[in-house]
Amino acid sequence: MNKPKAKAAQTHQAGVYKSDSVRDVAESLGISSLSETVASSLASDVEYRIHQVVEEASRFMRHARRTTITTSDIDQALRVLNIEPLYGHSSNNPPAFRRALPFPHLANVGPVYFVEDEEIDFDRVLREEKITLPKGVSWAAHWLAVEGVQPLIPENPPAVPKDLEQDISKSPPQTNAGFPSTSPNDNRHAVKKQQQHQQQLVKQVLSRELQLYYTRLTSSLLPPSTSDVAKRTAALASLRHDAGLQALLPYLIRWVGEGVVAALKEGAQSENDGRTLEVLLDVISSVLENSTLFIEPYLHQILPAILSTLLHSTLPPSHATHLRTSAAQTLSRLLTQHSTTYPSLSPRIMKTLLVALISADKSRGTREGAIRGLVGIGKEAVRKGLVEGGGVKVVGSECIPGESGPLVSSVMNALQVLQPPSDMPESLDPSDAADAATIDQLRDALGEFFAERLYGDKDWALGILGSISR
Repeated sequence: MNKPKAKAAQTHQAGVYKSDSVRDVAESLGISSLSETVASSLASDVEYRIHQVVEEASRFMRHARRTTITTSDIDQALRVLNIEPLYGHSSNNPPAFRRALPFPHLANVGPVYFVEDEEIDFDRVLREEKITLPKGVSWAAHWLAVEGVQPLIPENPPAVPKDLEQDISKSPPQTNAGFPSTSPNDNRHAVKKQQQHQQQLVKQVLSRELQLYYTRLTSSLLPPSTSDVAKRTAALASLRHDAGLQALLPYLIRWVGEGVVAALKEGAQSENDGRTLEVLLDVISSVLENSTLFIEPYLHQILPAILSTLLHSTLPPSHATHLRTSAAQTLSRLLTQHSTTYPSLSPRIMKTLLVALISADKSRGTREGAIRGLVGIGKEAVRKGLVEGGGVKVVGSECIPGESGPLVSSVMNALQVLQPPSDMPESLDPSDAADAATIDQLRDALGEFFAERLYGDKDWALGILGSISR
């Protein structure tokens, strides 16, 4: 039984990794009573692990067609064996091992090698020039193009090369023949517009198909005539449903704005002007219904055309009510679609309508348009503008008793937005104390003229007063 143990111990002592090394490590960890059998077993296991790592590292060496094992091979072998690699060693800067001098009092100890630490002179390091580390790699976002136009920022390449830019400045560009000319006959103004066109580096060129589409579209819509109803309906349907019209959108909006200005410039009293304004409002409504168009950059150009039609003082009598109602509906659609993106849009328009409603120098047509616009914005706008803002009292003070007309009808429609009338109306009784108090509240809130029109419907009057007090 003892002979195999002695033979095994002798076999362990013949290995590369001695048990004395294991005992030294144990003593450094505070383990002083380590038996020879345990030390020999651990030395054998460590030697086996070393052979395993070297064998794996040699595979990486052979695959790399090298004859020398490097530290990177050892690191890869440790990763394959699921062992954390050794840090601080690089194959580009291999450590230099030096052989230690023999120990006279330890004759049995073999040769010892060690890595000599480099001595660093701090004075020399402080005198050396400091190297500034470069900035690390980072990412930044910028716009390549916005609505087909390349922004002139340093990140983007130049829009037009210098040689082409010089050619453009020498010869003025030709405008598209399919679009109406908006420049007047004044030569100085024409030269100024030409210089501005030359300074524009990025130009949007429409295809021949879009130019032809624009020409036929505008000729089908205007001038309005009873014989071209089918063409006008088809043109509006095309604007409402067709895709690929984004490049044409700024030209259409400019055409609509110029048409509204031309129709309202002379007073808009003729029937032809009324029909023209109706067609132009239909064009705006069709553009807003087209879900493929990005309309937000052009809201500041659409709103003046809508508000001008809505608040103009002299519209054709046969078209005035329809034009203001259509403009209010178009304004309501625009705010419904874009008030979420622009939260300040509705308050600004409501302020404009309130000024048009309560100002002393405004006409009855302007007040009617302001009321219809408030109705288009919503119930809250009617409550703040018509009742709390005093608009209903201003209108009532200008009306004579018993008067009826578009202005009075617009106010009554606005009151129906606050509270719908009852199906079975019951009149207020002035002899009843509760009804008399309700009548006084109506007069204070709505004025004498419109309060009298609510005396015949008690529930309606109480509902309006309740919506005001909320």
